[in-house]
Amino acid sequence: MPEPAQAMLPRLTGHALIADYVTRLDGSPGVYRMLNANQEVLYVGKARNLKARVSNYARPSGHSGRIARMISETRYMMFLTTRTETEALLLEQNLIKQLKPRYNVLLRDDKSFPYIVIDKGHAFPEIRKHRGARSVKGAYFGPFASAAAVNRTLNHLERVFQLRNCSDAMFASRTRPCLQYQIKRCSGPCVGKISEADYARTVADAERFLEGKSTAIQKELAAEMSAASEALEFERAAALRDRIGALTTVQQAQGINPRTVAEADVVAVHMEGGQACVQVFFIRAHQSWGNHDFYPKTGSGAEEAEVLEAFLGQFYDTKEPPRLILLSHPIEDLDLMEAALAGKAGHRVEIALPKRGEKAELVENALRNARESLGRRMSESAAQARLLKGVAEAFGLAGPPARIEVYDNSHIQGAHAVGGMIVAGAEGFLKSQYRKWNIKGEDLTPGDDFGMMKEVMTRRFGRLLKEDPERKSDAWPDLLLIDGGAGQVSAVQEILVEMGVSGIPMVGVAKGIDRDLGKEEFHRIGQRPFALPRQDPVLYYIQRLRDEAHRWAIGAHRAKRAKATLANPLDEIPGVGATRKRALLAHFGSAKAVSRAGLTDLMEAPGISQAMAETIWNYFNERG
Repeated sequence: MPEPAQAMLPRLTGHALIADYVTRLDGSPGVYRMLNANQEVLYVGKARNLKARVSNYARPSGHSGRIARMISETRYMMFLTTRTETEALLLEQNLIKQLKPRYNVLLRDDKSFPYIVIDKGHAFPEIRKHRGARSVKGAYFGPFASAAAVNRTLNHLERVFQLRNCSDAMFASRTRPCLQYQIKRCSGPCVGKISEADYARTVADAERFLEGKSTAIQKELAAEMSAASEALEFERAAALRDRIGALTTVQQAQGINPRTVAEADVVAVHMEGGQACVQVFFIRAHQSWGNHDFYPKTGSGAEEAEVLEAFLGQFYDTKEPPRLILLSHPIEDLDLMEAALAGKAGHRVEIALPKRGEKAELVENALRNARESLGRRMSESAAQARLLKGVAEAFGLAGPPARIEVYDNSHIQGAHAVGGMIVAGAEGFLKSQYRKWNIKGEDLTPGDDFGMMKEVMTRRFGRLLKEDPERKSDAWPDLLLIDGGAGQVSAVQEILVEMGVSGIPMVGVAKGIDRDLGKEEFHRIGQRPFALPRQDPVLYYIQRLRDEAHRWAIGAHRAKRAKATLANPLDEIPGVGATRKRALLAHFGSAKAVSRAGLTDLMEAPGISQAMAETIWNYFNERG
């Protein structure tokens, strides 16, 4: 018979266990993992020399409180050697993101950033905001810290260069200038108001502007305006004058931008009370393209150097690093980080800690923003903690809930039904945890809210039971808020009991008398409904949660309804892709006309063979 799990534990623990491992290690670079008695990974680390690095943990004293706790919990270790130190760094970051160890620094908000792309797949390139993979042929500029920063820059570009921002389909369908042309935000290439050659020169100027060469552009425009004026082309001279004026306005608005730093990310960290804020400023083409703050999990008390090093590795895992990164604090393996980022970017990457000059001022500015952002967040967290404590007292919970899930459904007489879930906790709304479900039940009666809720709950908790049946992760809720009264709460309770899920408190939030805001009634299993005082902050908090769930669900419903409204039946025909679809619509004028066409008529459309014509004809006529 197999031995009990306790009997299989190694006799050595903590320092002694690690010292025993050290005797079997060599000086190779690699990655090590520390595991507890349940073989859960506590920490992942890298080493230039595994024997030397791990031997540090074997010392019985001289460790910080965080490291001492980690060593005391260690019952196993795992090692993986690599060919180079840089490989060890990359492997470490991959394992941290995959395993999420308790004592490592974790970047929790690894968001993507928008770019500006000038799409050159058309004779008259379009300029627009872009996220995701660079699948479009064109010139990319960024990253920008936010969509708002992109929109501000696009607004400047439209005023100065008058490039189009409409889709190719809209461009092709225009017969007269649109409003953008009338307000001098577009040069009207769709109706021949500008030649292809002149538009190409304007595109080139816009690219140079985004590369930081606005002064040279202004001089050239001034020379062109003077020449046009001398040639008595006063209308052209006036247009150039307006462009110069718009460009001057943009330059004045960008007066705070750095003069000596062309391309850099400025990364600063501020720590207080065991929490950290990392502030990142994006400098491109001598222009500040915004900033964003991050709040990484600090691994139970890591220092600034470890927080920054972990942040850099995880942040640039999915992003292209710039040629220069300015830091507020030194990191341990700066040369390794430079080599790893250079390998990813395909060019040299310098990491610097400036002490004087404009670069130092940029770092100090980022550090001040990090300090202020963390202060605001800690203040908000304290207020949030008080609210969660109030929720626990109001609903008789064992303690403040770390994760509240709020559910709502949205539909119109059962059509385009969608279920939504929002999540809130100590850090406010956790939008990365929001979920929505398209209601698929074919046997549901239109408007059957109970049936919809049953499907949502079955899918949500069915997945939880599959992925984490022992409830070890933080994905399990501490409180369920249901939009509805006693009936909805009882229905949810029955569903969870059927699934074998117990121990999760749930509360139904009903509008109460006359459906008046502020008179909400709260329903719990086996207890009488009750209301909170009108001025109670907990009541306002619950209302905000419910309203956010309603906003999320109705937004998903509207998106689904809009998609169905715009759906084209040609999309569902096997073998009809984008090219054939365009050919059919161009030939017949509409999908409805295609559905009424005969075989002979279908075969006359460009690219439609007899076999394809039969497929299309059969699709529409067999449906009827």
